[in-house]
Amino acid sequence: MITDLFLRGDRSAVIANIKRAATEGRFNDKVETNDPVLDLSQERALEANYLRMRKKPAFWLNSHLELALIGTTASVDTRHVRVVGRDNLAGVTGSAVVTSNHFSPGENLMVRKAARGRSLQIVGQLTNLEMGGFLGYLMTYGTLPISSDAKYMGREFPKLLGGSLQKGNWVLIYPEQEMWFQYRRPRPPKRGAYYYAARFNVPVVSCFVTMRDTGVHLTGDFNRIEYTLHILKTLRPDPKLSVRDNSRAMMQADYAQKCELYETTYGEAIDAPFSAADIVGWHARG
Repeated sequence: MITDLFLRGDRSAVIANIKRAATEGRFNDKVETNDPVLDLSQERALEANYLRMRKKPAFWLNSHLELALIGTTASVDTRHVRVVGRDNLAGVTGSAVVTSNHFSPGENLMVRKAARGRSLQIVGQLTNLEMGGFLGYLMTYGTLPISSDAKYMGREFPKLLGGSLQKGNWVLIYPEQEMWFQYRRPRPPKRGAYYYAARFNVPVVSCFVTMRDTGVHLTGDFNRIEYTLHILKTLRPDPKLSVRDNSRAMMQADYAQKCELYETTYGEAIDAPFSAADIVGWHARG
């Protein structure tokens, strides 16, 4: 699996950051050690270039090519990933906001398997556009970038997101905000994904990936992992509630059902102290 590729290399510093942040209750902190950092002027330059690109015919062509490439890749790469709960998609016929746990750069391929037959776009950090090679190509033409620029997030991003939803797409937004590598617990969500679902009046397709350490050695630090993607109960905005109240209600309901699945699967309370087992597959635990 592509996800296996990310298990290579020394992750000890990242795991130490996860342990520290989890112990201190800072569940949305950045823990990666090599993520690029842009100042506001750099972000605005990237935003302007991206928005210019979107107006060109080549962008439309490359977006469709990216969709075909990533769809084929996901079909092959996730053939051993189990998907349960497809019955919870009954009645989801159009666009949707998708939520899932963010534990690897490659776990979105599993969400694509759940989205079988539907176009899926991913909301990701603006810095992803600076990646090179094939991965950079996928990031440029397959994601909707977010940034810390309030003007862009208040004006341009809602247009991009609304336009994608209007086309009937599913849009994956990670409510945990930052990636915590191989971390198995659901983390308290931020409200953004649910705000946009309420604002554009679309359902929230709730996903959560559970992981099992097979005990089979894969790299110096990790064993091979088996993955199961769970599709949980679909959440829908209540027409009687405001956007704000809907977003809060769906956020709380989504976190609650993910926590319930976690406790059932792993037999551990969501608020138990951090342990090495929280980093699934990691055997460099000395």
